[in-house]
Amino acid sequence: MSYGITTRVRRPFEDTVRAVREALAEQGFGILTEIDMAATMRKKLDVEIRAQVILGACNPPLAYRALQAEESVGLLLPCNVVVRDEGDGTTTVEALDPQIMVRVTGNPALSGVADEAGERLRAVVDVITEG
Repeated sequence: MSYGITTRVRRPFEDTVRAVREALAEQGFGILTEIDMAATMRKKLDVEIRAQVILGACNPPLAYRALQAEESVGLLLPCNVVVRDEGDGTTTVEALDPQIMVRVTGNPALSGVADEAGERLRAVVDVITEG
């Protein structure tokens, strides 16, 4: 089962993170959370992994519509976008497919919101791919 919207680009990690932030903002998403996975693994487990950041992206009007359709959908928010250094000069960008909200909840009233959020996240990934 596919649950992500993904691209892999030949671009440095830090440049890609910056571009993803800009593309998300252009699509109406703000960043609510940011988790530096490499720093967290280093601090908590004393292990090294390649650079990876999880951005918790939120488009407030879409989040509001989702919450109106399904009160507990906050369990599935915000939209997670992962930027990961592949170590070979490429960076992967992955966004959780918002259709997962519909599948997990079984609530068809979320379909419209998931469709719009998916279109916006695909636009982000397209901008990064074309970049």
